[in-house]
Amino acid sequence: MLPDFHIHTAFSGDCTTSAQAQIERCLALGMKELCITDHHDYDTGQSKEDFLLDFDAYLPFLRQLRQKYRNQILINIGVELGLQLHIQDYLENLADSLDVDYIIGSSHFIDQMDPYFSDFFDGRSEQKSYERYFEVSLKRIKALDCFDSFGHLDYIVRYGPTTNQNYSYKVYQDYIDPILKALIEKGRALECNTAGFRYHLGHPNPTEDVLKRYRQLGGELITLGSDGHSPGAIGFRFDKVRDILSECGFHYITVYHHRTPSFIPL
Repeated sequence: MLPDFHIHTAFSGDCTTSAQAQIERCLALGMKELCITDHHDYDTGQSKEDFLLDFDAYLPFLRQLRQKYRNQILINIGVELGLQLHIQDYLENLADSLDVDYIIGSSHFIDQMDPYFSDFFDGRSEQKSYERYFEVSLKRIKALDCFDSFGHLDYIVRYGPTTNQNYSYKVYQDYIDPILKALIEKGRALECNTAGFRYHLGHPNPTEDVLKRYRQLGGELITLGSDGHSPGAIGFRFDKVRDILSECGFHYITVYHHRTPSFIPL
């Protein structure tokens, strides 16, 4: 069983599952390691900051669990950082100070709005909204050095008015290719996030065509995560994604220990 490197627990504002329950699920699935990556989205412009991670509680607790389970499974400690340019110094300093194995960089808030909520799409077409998401994500990837892998590249498609009915790599190629090239140039990984299947998109985030294009452009660093907020989501459709990644030309997935990549054959 391939390891899951995108797992949430009750330390995230949108999750109520204990870290122990997530770890036990990974054990039941036969994983050799995992990475817990709870949310930290700082200064989003929202009146209620739901996604601030209490690092003083989070890091010591996960270290205790890593010790407790040391003879059963390797518990890597990570974080999913919400990327925003106006807090660049904050994010860079935070990443440098954290003693973690892995950092996912994600675009959750665009213009201080989360596409999860329908008002993000008010006043503009779905296509213009998607284009704006990709434009902002590219700027963040180019400017920021605080992450190891870029999470769920087409996250916004989960929540669009027609989700992915009118979405494809071909339609947005001029916006997606620069993102893939920037990741490759900076030595950052691209995440294959299987939550797209749970959102009934029929594809991972990003889609197979995007994964294939990343490989064609020379991208080799590919991470794998379920974005699981409950035990039933852990490792979701990893069997299918193993085949997808192989068909796209990948021979291994990338995992991180102490912010350093290593590789697991597919």
